[in-house]
Amino acid sequence: MKRGGPFIVAIDGPAGAGKSTAAKVLARRLGFTLVDTGAIYRCAALAALEHGLESGDKGGLRALLEGMRLEFRPIAEENRVFLEGRDVSDRIRTPEVSMAASRISADPSVREALLPLQRRLALQAERGSVLEGRDIGTVVFPDADVKFFLHASPEIRARRRREELLHKGIARSLEEVLAEQAKRDRDDSTRLVAPLRPAADALLLDSSLLPVSEVAARMEEIIRDRWAQKGRP
Repeated sequence: MKRGGPFIVAIDGPAGAGKSTAAKVLARRLGFTLVDTGAIYRCAALAALEHGLESGDKGGLRALLEGMRLEFRPIAEENRVFLEGRDVSDRIRTPEVSMAASRISADPSVREALLPLQRRLALQAERGSVLEGRDIGTVVFPDADVKFFLHASPEIRARRRREELLHKGIARSLEEVLAEQAKRDRDDSTRLVAPLRPAADALLLDSSLLPVSEVAARMEEIIRDRWAQKGRP
């Protein structure tokens, strides 16, 4: 049965492909709610690390995540992330939390616990929602109105990630970032539950040699065309 409610845009792809930046641009231009599901998993990883529940106590971890209070707030054109009332936008982007997020996201109980939160954040939007992550088009919203899979070469993605870390005061060599990225790609793509892969009906876009502004413009054109086809005002 086809889902009703707000218009849903799904953007999947590996880290460094430009998903977050494109999603921010699209949400702003379209007046849609932005739901960063990667940030949700990062918050889950941070909460697990802080409570010593990253592994072992599966029941305790599930209970922690099901009661997790998370909120996205647009502040100065940034989509800031608040966990239990704390702004953790920068903390969840550290290499430690990134790797922890990749590990716990392979746990079926974690994904099951967070799935209702992801859907609720998107479906409470009045107009539409842009969701970006790794399994939006395949698991979270397999009936999304538009699905994209954004990718780029490993070297380009690693350079972008290294620049992001340097901007936050975290020094990493390109080799280190490439190694961490390769491991995360491998873990995300081979996990048994919701592996990273394009949905069968996703539109594939390569951002290796294109500025994010051009990638977002192409995506916006497709979204507006689909919006018109569905007779949205």
